[in-house]
This record gives sequence, structure tokens and C-alpha cells, in this order.
Amino acid sequence: MGKNSPLLIAQLSDLHLFATPNRDLLGLNTFSSLEAVLQKLKRLPVLPDQLLLTGDLAQDETDTAYQQIQALIAPLQIPTYWLPGNHDHLPTMQATFTNPIFQAHKSYRMGGWHFLLLDSSIIGKVYGELSVERLSWLNQELKQCYPHPTLIALHHPPFAIKSDWLDQIGLQNSDDLFAILDRHPHVKLVVFGHIHQQFEHQRHNVHYLSTPSTCIQFAPHSKTFALDQAQPGFRLFHLHADGTFETEIQRVMFAQTLDFSAKGY
Repeated sequence: MGKNSPLLIAQLSDLHLFATPNRDLLGLNTFSSLEAVLQKLKRLPVLPDQLLLTGDLAQDETDTAYQQIQALIAPLQIPTYWLPGNHDHLPTMQATFTNPIFQAHKSYRMGGWHFLLLDSSIIGKVYGELSVERLSWLNQELKQCYPHPTLIALHHPPFAIKSDWLDQIGLQNSDDLFAILDRHPHVKLVVFGHIHQQFEHQRHNVHYLSTPSTCIQFAPHSKTFALDQAQPGFRLFHLHADGTFETEIQRVMFAQTLDFSAKGY
């Protein structure tokens, strides 16, 4: 990042890696699709200043799966920040992500922006919720980082996305989150994963954005579980010091034989 250049952030989400690299998820090899995504990242005109991984990194919660993620990403030498999703096991993540490239910080500053990473996962549940303690931490951190433009990341979407089955497993206490964000006008972006598709919404001058999964995609506006034919992808953010930003979705061409008859995963 040059002195006057925007901060370039790549958000990757819902990797769903297994301990065994040759395992498929509903007809797609998640290891190979992540490799394809990282190859596309490497071919960008400018490498990102930061990778942001927004949960569901492992499908089977094994240390081997997390080790593989670390082994694939670490050679890029890009600072990598992460948070857990409902498929993850936080203690295993903490014990495995030991390479210095993988940062454990959940509140940090880069390029004039402040970043706050929230754990919305609940043990044994697919839906998400922010505890009283996490909400209190968020409010305190937002007070301290004022007036720096701020990006907040979590796994579960705080909005209904007009997809009945996904809307039942989103963030359950979004109003508690909004009550805090409404008090802090320097919050510019809230980003999340979980829904395996592109989504954009604006509320009170805050932009809420999801990213495609690096593996399978879910069909938009579906009442029940359904896969989409869209390719794996990720989201790029160009963050300017004045709090403005541009964003785009990047996808990879990846051969897949999806099981469109699947009722879940």
C-alpha cells in the first residue's frame, strides 16, 4: 500500500476444508477450489494488504484442516485475520493458527481504518448470536477507535436475505447489534459470510456486505436448501483513508459436478 493508495482487503469465507484434501462437499473439492481462489489472488495487479477470513473455515473442525488452510495461505505473506463460523471449533483454530502471518487480534488498525472482528458462533447451533459480553466489548472498542472509519466483521448475516431456510439461521439478535452501531457514525462497513452468495444492503449509512464462498454457492431467494451454479469467489475492498470505499466480487473458473438434489450438507 502506497502512502496515498487505498487499503486493499480480500475477504474469503466459508472454505469448508476437510482433514483429507480429496474430500468433496456436494460434488466440489473444497481444497482445490481454495487453491484456485488463492491463485487468482496472486495474479491480482496488486496483492491485498490483508486477508480477512469470515468463518466456516473447516467442515470437520479438525486441526489437520486448519493446518492445510495455514499451509496454503502462509506462503502469500499477507497478514491474515480470522474469526470462527458455526462449522468451526475455536480452541482448535487458536491452537493451530500459529504461523506469524495468521493474526489473532480482533481489534486492530491498518491504513487509517479500524477493524473489529466479532465471534457470532454458538456451540452446537447453526444460527448466530452476539453475547452481552461481545456486544459490550464492541461498544467499548467503537468508543476508543473514534473517529477512524471502521469495518466490522462477523460470520452470520444480521439481515434477512429473502431465502427462507437461510433467514432462520442468521444472527438472532440483530437489533442489539444495530442499537450499538447507531451510536457510532464512524462505522462504515459490516461484512459477513455464512450465506454463500453475494449480498448488499445499506442501513443508516452503514453498508452490509457478504461474499461468495470459496467453494459451493447457495441459490438466492430459495425457500429450501438449494445450490447455485455460480462459481467460487471472494470480495475485494479498496478502503480510502477518508472512509469511502469501492468493492467488487471476483470469481474463479472451476470445474465442479454439484449434487443439485442435495437437501443439506
